[in-house]
Amino acid sequence: MTPAQYVQQKAAASGSSFYYAFLFLPAPKRAAITAFYAFCREVDDVIDDMVDASVAQTKLAWWQSEVAKSFTGQPSHPVMQALMPQTAAFGIEQRHLQAVIEGCQMDLEQTRYLDFIGLQRYCHLVAGVVGEVAARIFGQTQAQTTEYAHTLGQALQLTNIIRDVGEDAMRGRIYLPVNELKQFDVKAHEVLKRSYSDRFTALMRFQAERAHGLYDQALALLPAEDRRAQKPGLMMASIYRALLREIEADNFQVLHQRIHLTPLRKMWLAWKVQALGKM
Repeated sequence: MTPAQYVQQKAAASGSSFYYAFLFLPAPKRAAITAFYAFCREVDDVIDDMVDASVAQTKLAWWQSEVAKSFTGQPSHPVMQALMPQTAAFGIEQRHLQAVIEGCQMDLEQTRYLDFIGLQRYCHLVAGVVGEVAARIFGQTQAQTTEYAHTLGQALQLTNIIRDVGEDAMRGRIYLPVNELKQFDVKAHEVLKRSYSDRFTALMRFQAERAHGLYDQALALLPAEDRRAQKPGLMMASIYRALLREIEADNFQVLHQRIHLTPLRKMWLAWKVQALGKM
């Protein structure tokens, strides 16, 4: 299997909504974003598949070393072999990849966030930086597009957090800020035991309103000059915001299930942005 085949398989197997946005890109950009996304998946899988924290830490340290070596011309992993030829053309820097790894390391070091400021730092590393790299690959020409990408990345990550509250609780993780749990009188043990209440619903509605605000903020930040090039990111915004609205319509029943959109609906939403420019 070639490095290109490896990253393609990795991206397709993830079943992520991101994959639908990639399909509309020309081949060079599709190759770059697929390789970068495969890198993100490899690193994220270290945490998702974690059985022993010390083993996960060792794996992340290996990835830090692999990234550093790759930028000196010595990539050994097929993901890095596929990604490195794309870095110069699309402005992908070592700091971007190391930031993604740093974000995953945060998952090893803490399972709670005291406030939204702390959670924002995590979201910036695992999603905002990813958005920055993606925007460069898609064809960024304006400096302000970076701020748009960071903000959209945070909106997407908050949507993930809302969707995955139940799954994260099974791993002993609560990404909802501690001070906001207190604000809505939701106890951590209620979330960990996946117990619903009107208080929990009010807390989740608050989280959803924040995410919607970030989507609106991101769209307002996107310069008109880059709107056409950034259509893949807008596809993601359309798909994830539709997911968020689906969760809201289901009254935030996220503790016992993972609410999702069908592949057909994701494709339809992506196509609408691509063909009609509508979200």
